[in-house]
Amino acid sequence: MSEITAKSSYTSADIELLEGLAGVRKRPAMYIGSTNLNGVHHLVWEIIDNAVDEALNGYGETIRITIHKDGSLSVEDEGRGIPVDIHQQTHMPAVQLIFTTLHSGGKFSNKAYQSSAGLHGVGSAVTNALSEYCDVTVFKSGSIYHIRFENGGKLVTPLEVLGNTKKRGTLVRFKPDSRIFSTTDFKFDIISSHIQESAFLLKGVKFLLTDERSGEKVEFCYKDGIKEYISSLEHDKNIIGDIISFEGKEDSISIDIAMQWAAQDYGENIYSYANNVRTRDGGTHEQGFRAGLTKAINDYAEENGLIKGKNKLEGGDIREGLTAIISLKIPEEKLEYEGQTKQKLGTPEALPIITNFIYNNLSYYLAEHKEFAVTVIKKCLDAQNTRIAARKVRDEMRSRKTIKQDIVLSDKLTPAASKDYDKNELFIVEGDSAGGTAKKSRDRIHQAILPLRGKPLNTFGLPIDKVLKNEECATLINTIGAGVKETFNADNSHYGKVIIMTDADTDGAHIQTLLITFFYNFMKPLILKGKLFVAMPPLYRIYKEVNHKQVYEYAWDDEGLDEAKKRIGAGCKVNRYKGLGEMNDDQLRESTMDPKTRQLLKVTIEDSLLAEQRLITLMGNDPQTRRQWIEENINFNEVDSFIEEVK
Repeated sequence: MSEITAKSSYTSADIELLEGLAGVRKRPAMYIGSTNLNGVHHLVWEIIDNAVDEALNGYGETIRITIHKDGSLSVEDEGRGIPVDIHQQTHMPAVQLIFTTLHSGGKFSNKAYQSSAGLHGVGSAVTNALSEYCDVTVFKSGSIYHIRFENGGKLVTPLEVLGNTKKRGTLVRFKPDSRIFSTTDFKFDIISSHIQESAFLLKGVKFLLTDERSGEKVEFCYKDGIKEYISSLEHDKNIIGDIISFEGKEDSISIDIAMQWAAQDYGENIYSYANNVRTRDGGTHEQGFRAGLTKAINDYAEENGLIKGKNKLEGGDIREGLTAIISLKIPEEKLEYEGQTKQKLGTPEALPIITNFIYNNLSYYLAEHKEFAVTVIKKCLDAQNTRIAARKVRDEMRSRKTIKQDIVLSDKLTPAASKDYDKNELFIVEGDSAGGTAKKSRDRIHQAILPLRGKPLNTFGLPIDKVLKNEECATLINTIGAGVKETFNADNSHYGKVIIMTDADTDGAHIQTLLITFFYNFMKPLILKGKLFVAMPPLYRIYKEVNHKQVYEYAWDDEGLDEAKKRIGAGCKVNRYKGLGEMNDDQLRESTMDPKTRQLLKVTIEDSLLAEQRLITLMGNDPQTRRQWIEENINFNEVDSFIEEVK
């Protein structure tokens, strides 16, 4: 099959019009998922993706992202420049068409782009529609072109020529509309993590991020690409051998794979990409990788007498402790996704291509690195033995019938009366004192209380058999009643909401993080189904007597405290809660537990890579890094690494 190459010319003839822009401002969540912090950053990704696509096709070596003091953000690339000539079908400049019309772009065929992250024009138009203003400057053919939109995409400055230039590329600057979004505050660390990920996938392309608000700057450029990506993920682990990497091209699909095992890691971390877009739900390329990996390891183990007959290793045994990056560049005519969100690759050809590619390359590598192969297969056999032992422990837990064991569980748990599990809530409470107050405060029909004895086990990097033997973890597993690890099914949970309720202090934040780590590692579907929450107890109660009646408000931070003082007026008093146990039961009920008046934070995983990196930082073996991150990021009334507000 002949190789398809993106042509160097890029004009209005390459822009295809599918349909007009309509309804974006009315229903923004349909296009960007939400109107909270995630939605704001989605606008950024759409513009960055366009710059990345130019670099992906060989045009430009530097991408500059700047967060400006006025709350806007700009992205500048060194690509060919968005077309500015008149589009024959619409009789308007192509750049105007791209920023005002959905599904207009140069990426619906392979004429202008061999491969791309998205459909150029879809994201640009959506970003424009949801911005206070969007300013576009194009450096092309020796001239500087400029066009400006305001108030959701209305043209205020038609395309004009500002002068001459030797530069080439596009500069887009936009400011999210505060009437659309609950917050328009760009987060430096979120953007930094995103562009670092892109830099790993684009060898040699430089990404520069500047925050004019704080003066903070970072630069990312990786000559070894995803091999350096693996190194960044494995920095705090006892690794086995060198990073294994394979590159190649099969049937016009470019393949780049890097992988490494950690000796004492029991998780599986596979990150896959298609045309630089993370496929969070996997797809045919991940299926092919797993199949080829399993066959290569088992074949080598059998041929060298390391396993026999029916003792074949399961895929999970082999992938325990494995971190792998799979990056494919797929021509547009072959690129398929399942669903509308590009979360799962559906390209059928990718499965057999990747299966054969990884099998052939890894088989050869194992044959050439015998010591490494034996070490890895020994780890896989250890994982197999642990899996079998854990199954026995789970079977024993299911068959527990003794009175003593039943009392241990019932002593801790104060159950809800209702069997309508979807409406029931489990409060995991810090300490017996707070647990006693929570029991008095609860709705006995739908709310259950489970107090913890001391700090929970740090389950980061622990094998399942050790977790099952821990009394606190075993009690959580039995109480929720939906299984654990690969047997966990969120639909079988005895509770529609599992709520972590701790004091708003350092110890409370640590307990929150330990519990979230447990759920992330062993009950992740509970998070993905939106059933895990963190309670938000107030820090202050502001009150005073008015006409022989007490008037009061709760406040969750110092700003809220000042506002409450103004509303209640002079002479008010303030209670500062140091812990849940200091509240009266009626105060805990109305401020923290009553669904009508409480505030909850939903635990979410918007970015599994960022979550994994922060877990390594917070739960890993480097206390200095952990302390630095906590000091810079933790607000002890929330765990912002994993949670978003439920309104």
